[in-house]
Amino acid sequence: MLNVGSTAPDFALSSKNADGLNLVKLSDHQGQKVVLLFFPMVYTSVCTDEFCAVSKGLSDFAGATVIGISGDNPFAQEAWAQKEGITVTLASDYDHKVAQAYGIAYDQFAPQLNLPMGGVAKRSAFIVDKNGVIQYAESHDDPRQLPDFAAIKAKLAELE
Repeated sequence: MLNVGSTAPDFALSSKNADGLNLVKLSDHQGQKVVLLFFPMVYTSVCTDEFCAVSKGLSDFAGATVIGISGDNPFAQEAWAQKEGITVTLASDYDHKVAQAYGIAYDQFAPQLNLPMGGVAKRSAFIVDKNGVIQYAESHDDPRQLPDFAAIKAKLAELE
């Protein structure tokens, strides 16, 4: 996993909303605080709970842009967001290259089931500062464990 103080790898990921397909690029947010929330997959109970709560509390993120990233295709992400009332920008890491670049991809998701799903993102959170440097990094092997949102909000409050 990338550490605090590392330069955040840039990415260009597909996103789908009512206006159609577009690209979400980390570099488009230079000069802003960004929270990257990686999650395993849409339509799962923990991911739904996480993103519904984040959507309801976006104002608590100290003016940061919040981007949710999973390996699901952007059409599935949009359908899930509409169904659940999720307002966080969702970005599709369909080939899992961003999860790999951030060092938070499972070698095998749910190994007890022997599923061929390597590359799925672990539930992880990164804060990227206005200069593109990671100021907070957290990742969990257990997909049911949510990020420490109190710690994330506290760190955001410290950053200019």
